[in-house]
Amino acid sequence: MASDTAIAKPDPLPPGAAEPRRSLKRFGGSRLGGLILALNLLSLLILFVGALLLNEWSRGLIQARQETLLAQAELLANVLADKEYTIGEPTPQFNVEKAPLLLRDNFIPRGQRARLFDIDGIIVADSYAVTEVIPGQPLPPARPAGTPLDRPDPAAESRDAADLERARAALAAEVEQALDGEPQATVRPSESGDRVVSVSIPVRHVQQVLGVLTLEAGDVDETLSAQRRALMPFALVALAVNLLGSLLMHLFVARPVMRLSAAADAVRLQRARAISLPDLEGRKDEIGDLARSLETMTETLSDRMDAIEAFAADVSHEIKNPLTSIRSALETLPLVKTAAQREKLTNLLQQDVRRLDRLITDISNASRLDAELNRDRPRAIDLTVLLTEIVGVYEAGLKPGEAHVTLAAPTGDHVQIMGRDGPLGQVFRNLIDNARSFSPPGGTVRLSLARDDIDPDRPVRVRIDDDGPGIPPENLETVFERFYTARPRGTAFGANSGLGLSIVRQIVEAHGGRVTAANRADAAGGIAGARFEVALPAAPAPGRRA
Repeated sequence: MASDTAIAKPDPLPPGAAEPRRSLKRFGGSRLGGLILALNLLSLLILFVGALLLNEWSRGLIQARQETLLAQAELLANVLADKEYTIGEPTPQFNVEKAPLLLRDNFIPRGQRARLFDIDGIIVADSYAVTEVIPGQPLPPARPAGTPLDRPDPAAESRDAADLERARAALAAEVEQALDGEPQATVRPSESGDRVVSVSIPVRHVQQVLGVLTLEAGDVDETLSAQRRALMPFALVALAVNLLGSLLMHLFVARPVMRLSAAADAVRLQRARAISLPDLEGRKDEIGDLARSLETMTETLSDRMDAIEAFAADVSHEIKNPLTSIRSALETLPLVKTAAQREKLTNLLQQDVRRLDRLITDISNASRLDAELNRDRPRAIDLTVLLTEIVGVYEAGLKPGEAHVTLAAPTGDHVQIMGRDGPLGQVFRNLIDNARSFSPPGGTVRLSLARDDIDPDRPVRVRIDDDGPGIPPENLETVFERFYTARPRGTAFGANSGLGLSIVRQIVEAHGGRVTAANRADAAGGIAGARFEVALPAAPAPGRRA
C-alpha cells in the first residue's frame, strides 16, 4: 500500500478560516501602540491644559485689573465733579489749583498713574507730576579716566521716538473716545514702552462732561511674566513624560528587538536549530508575540529539516532496492542458458523498472506538493461534480479484469467545500488506485458522499470501500507512513511506491480535514474489505463570512 507525507508540516488552519485575532482590548490590536499613543497624548494634554489655564488666567487678571481701576476712577470722578473742584457758571470747568491736589492727597498705589484731561483733551493733572516721590535709579559706577563716552545710536533713538509717538497716539484716542461720554478700558503701550492696563471715564458735573480721568497700571508685563513662570511646571512635566516615554520605548521595544535580532543572527551563524528567549515569551504584547513566533518558526524549520533528512534517507534506501535487483538480474542474465529463465529475468527487470519509475514519479509529486498547496488560493469546489468526473474517467478507461468504480451521492444535493481541486483530485485518485490494487479481478470500488453531524467541524464525508483482504489492525495508522509497502500474499509487488497514502494525508490535513483507515466486517464477523474515510469542512453558506 501507499504511505505517509514527504515533509512534516504544522497543523494547518481549516480552509477559509481566519488567523486567530489578537485581543480587542488592545488599542488597534496593539498594547505597545496604545502605550505610545497614551504617552504622547498625555504630554500634549498637559501642555494644552496649561496653555488654556494660562490664557484664562491672563484674561481674568486683566479683566479684574480693569474692574479695580474702573472702580477707583469712578470714585475719583465723583469727587472731581463736586463744586469744590470746579469753577465757572454756567459752563463749569476744573479748578486747576484744587484738582491736582486731589490726585496728590489721594493715595495712588505703586505702579499706577492717574491723569486728568479737560474738555479739550489737555492734561490738567498728572499723579507722576504731583507726587512727592522722585523716580530714578542709582547711577552706574564711575568709569576710569580716559574711557570714551558711549555715543547714542541714531537708529535706537529713532525707534524710541516712534514708540513714544505711538503711545501718545493711543492715549489720545482713548481720551477722545471717553470725551464722547463712554468709559474706556484698554491695554495699550505706555510712553516707557511697557504695556499698561488703562481705564478712562468721563468726569460729569450733572450732565456736563468736564473732562476725562485716566487710571493706568503698568504691571501687565510683570503679571504675564509670572504667568509664564507658572506655565513652566506644565512644560517640565510634559518634558518628563516625553523622556519617560522615550525611555520606556527604548526598554520595552528597542532593546527586545535588538535581542531578537542578535538571537536570530546567532541561529544563522551557529547553525542552531532553535531560538529561545524565555523572558520575552512571557510578555503579552507584540514583542512577546514576535518572540513566540520566532521560536515556533525555528522549531518548525528544525522539524522540517529533520523530516527532509529522514525523507532523503528513506528515498535513498527505497531507490537502492530496485537498483540492486536490476543489477543482480543484469549480472545473472549472461549466465542464463534457457529461454524460459531469460524471459523470467527479463520480466523481473521490467517489473523493477516500473517500480523505480513509479517511485521516482511519486517522490517528485511529494516534493512539489508544498508548492502546489501554497500556490493556489482555496475556492468553493462542488465535490459531487469532482467525484463524478473522476469516477467517469476510471470507467471510461476500464480494462478487462480491472475493478469497477461507482459513486453514491445524494441526489439534488451538490456538496460544496473550500479547497484546491487539483490536490483534492489527487487524494481521491490515490485512494481509488490503492483500493483497486487490492480488489479481486472484476471487483468493485465503491465511493459514497454524504453529510452528517458526527463531527460538526468536518461534516462532509467521502468513503472508499473495496473488497480486498483488508488491513492488519496494527497497521491501520502505519499505512499512512511514507514508504509503507507491506502487501498480503498474492498481490502484485512493486506496483506501489509507498507514498500515495502519505500524500493523501498531507493534502487532506492541509484542507483542514482528516483521513482514517478501517476494516469492514462481513455477516460472519470476518473482514469484508478496507474502508478509507475522508472528512472535510463544508464551504460557508453564501453571504456568511467564514
